[in-house]
Amino acid sequence: MKRRHLLLSVSAGPWALLAATHASAQTLNGFDLSGALVPAAAIERGGPPRDGIPAIDRPRFVAAAQAGLREGDRVLGLVRNGIARAYPVRILNWHEIVNDRLGDEAVAVTYCPLCGTGMAFEARVAGRELVFGVSGLLYNSDVLLYDRATDSLWSQILARAVTGPLTGTALTQVPLTHTSWADWRTRHPRTEVLSTDTGHVRDYARDPYEGYDRVPRLIFDVQHRDERLPLKAWVLGLRLNGAAKAYPFETLAQRADARGRLWDTLGGQRVEIRYDRTHRSAEAFDAKGRPLPGTMAYWFAWVAFHPRTELLKDR
Repeated sequence: MKRRHLLLSVSAGPWALLAATHASAQTLNGFDLSGALVPAAAIERGGPPRDGIPAIDRPRFVAAAQAGLREGDRVLGLVRNGIARAYPVRILNWHEIVNDRLGDEAVAVTYCPLCGTGMAFEARVAGRELVFGVSGLLYNSDVLLYDRATDSLWSQILARAVTGPLTGTALTQVPLTHTSWADWRTRHPRTEVLSTDTGHVRDYARDPYEGYDRVPRLIFDVQHRDERLPLKAWVLGLRLNGAAKAYPFETLAQRADARGRLWDTLGGQRVEIRYDRTHRSAEAFDAKGRPLPGTMAYWFAWVAFHPRTELLKDR
């Protein structure tokens, strides 16, 4: 089976081959791109066909003691309705979407390895509970989800439908923590952990994107670039009241206090950024200490979707 991640390499050849797959037609992978909210010509094939990267529709979970994770393994952590769950990146690299349910709430947990973005969304949209799949298409190097009810394409980072009957409809992002397994397990010792028993045969011990974060170039095109930071510098991106801001990890390491805390104002709202130097994680909270849905991302990905983003600067 041809899969995007199986073609990753630090050599120029396969990268150039993949980057040449620009969209030129109004239909790609069976999706109608007419009337798209974004330039249809900027939507690209990522390599696999629709569902070639299979979403996990019936996730199974194990206790923390049975997870078999290393201390430094990366996880996406989610707490909803009194339930704490960890979704290992080593699994998400191969599936990108988990259609989950925490209590009575349907949630889509998503991860784009090319952008480093883990984001979770309420799956009930406009009164309808949606189930998402991986379209095999990208916009700004970011995964395009699709919902199986209408075949609308959804941009992960935009959190919005960009083609199909639901074009323009927004997803509600929910707070999610991107951190190490050691950190998440310490915070939530009773956490449930996504099992490798996914119903699919994949080598979850192998990272198909090994080295990607260290190569200073992209596989796929983006519509906007900004040289204020290196392409793959880690940032915490935050949107509030129409304003966007990026908090670079390297700047947070300099400006946060001894506890890793930094106060700021965005969109007229007071926010607290908590940066963990040890676990390379950052989260945002409002003035009352409630988590905000920030997004850890590579700089290129955040600024491609938010070209007017503010940037936390060095002192």
